[in-house]
Amino acid sequence: MELPDVRNVKDLKGKKVLLRTDLNVLISDGKVGDDFRLTKALETITFLQKAGAKIILISHIGKEEDAQSLKPVYEWFKKHITLLFVGAVTGAFVEKAVKNLKDGDIIMLENVRTEQGECINDISFSKKLASVADIYVNDAFSASHRKHASIVGLPQFLPSYIGVLFQKELSELSRTFKPESPSLLILGGAKIKTKLPLIKKFLNIYDNVFVGGVLANAFFKARGWNTGLSETGEADMGAAELLSNEKLVLPVDVVVKEGDNSAIKSPNSINDMEKIVDAGPKTIEQIKDIVESARFITWNGPLGEYEYGFSEQTRELAKVIAHSNAQTIVGGGDTIAAIAKLNLGDKFSFVSTAGGAMLVFLLEGTLVGIDALKK
Repeated sequence: MELPDVRNVKDLKGKKVLLRTDLNVLISDGKVGDDFRLTKALETITFLQKAGAKIILISHIGKEEDAQSLKPVYEWFKKHITLLFVGAVTGAFVEKAVKNLKDGDIIMLENVRTEQGECINDISFSKKLASVADIYVNDAFSASHRKHASIVGLPQFLPSYIGVLFQKELSELSRTFKPESPSLLILGGAKIKTKLPLIKKFLNIYDNVFVGGVLANAFFKARGWNTGLSETGEADMGAAELLSNEKLVLPVDVVVKEGDNSAIKSPNSINDMEKIVDAGPKTIEQIKDIVESARFITWNGPLGEYEYGFSEQTRELAKVIAHSNAQTIVGGGDTIAAIAKLNLGDKFSFVSTAGGAMLVFLLEGTLVGIDALKK
C-alpha cells in the first residue's frame, strides 16, 4: 500500500509540521510507566528535526471522559530531546509559540482530547489546528482507527504524509495477510465481537488459529460447556459455526477462580461458581508444539485476565514465541506489556505499537486514517 511518505518531501527546512503521534501511555504517580510508544515516536521526530522542520507535536492521552495532561509525557521527552510544552491546543498562546519556532525546534501541545471538537471530528476544530502549520504528518498508526479530527480532519486542510513509524507499521502488518506456511495466528484478550470476524477471516489464511483469553470462553459456551461466571460475550455471535474447523485450536486446560481459591481444570468441567481467568500449563505445551513448527506467527492479546494479575501463561507464551525460529509479529497493549517486562522485545521480528488499530487493520486491510490520507 503506497501512501505519501514524509521522507520523500524534498525540502522540509523551515516548514511548520503538525505531527500527530500516539503518546497515549500509562501514567502512574505522575510519571510515565511503559515508554515503548514514546521511544518509537522519537524516530520521526528526530528525522524532522534533522531536516530543519519546525515541529508541532499533537497527541491524546487517556479516554475522552478522562482526558489527562500530556505534561508527564513532556517530562519524559525532555530527557531525550529539547522541546517546549504549550499547555493549550488552539488559541493565541499556541499561535505565539509556533511563531517563535526556529528551524529544528519542537513544541508539544496539550492533549487534543481536552478540546470537544477532537472526538466528534468537528470541522472547525480541524481548521483551527491546521491553521498554524504548513504540512500534516500522521505517525499515529495506533490511533488511526479513530474517526477523530486530528486523524481524519486535518488531511482535508493540509498537504499530508505518513511518518516513519506509520510506514513501518503499515508494511510489517501487511505481511500478515500472506504468511509463510506453516503459519499460526494467536488471538487472546476480550473484544469478542471484534475478534470473531477476524478468526473467521484468518482461518482461511493461516494453517492454525489459536484462540485464548475471554475469546476462548465464547467457544466453550458454543460447545455447550458450563462456563460458570466467566465472561463469554452477549451471545454466540458466530462461534458455533467455526467449531468444526480443523485449524481452530482452543486451550486444553484453564485456571479457574472460585472466591479466593484457584485451580487448574479442563474447560469442560467448570462449575457454576467458577470463573476462567487464564490458560493452563498444558495449553502452553500444546501451543509450543505448534510454535516450534511454524514459520510465521501473528499474536494479539493475552491468554488470561492480564489486567487483574493473571499474566503467567501470557508470559510463558511470550518466552516460547521469542525463542522460535519463526517470523513473529505481535501487538496489543497487554501483549506488549508482557514482552516488555521480560525484556524480550528484540527477540520478535516486529512489535506493533497498535492494539485496536492492529485488529481493525487485520480485518479490513485499512483504517479511517489511511483512507483520509489517500483522499
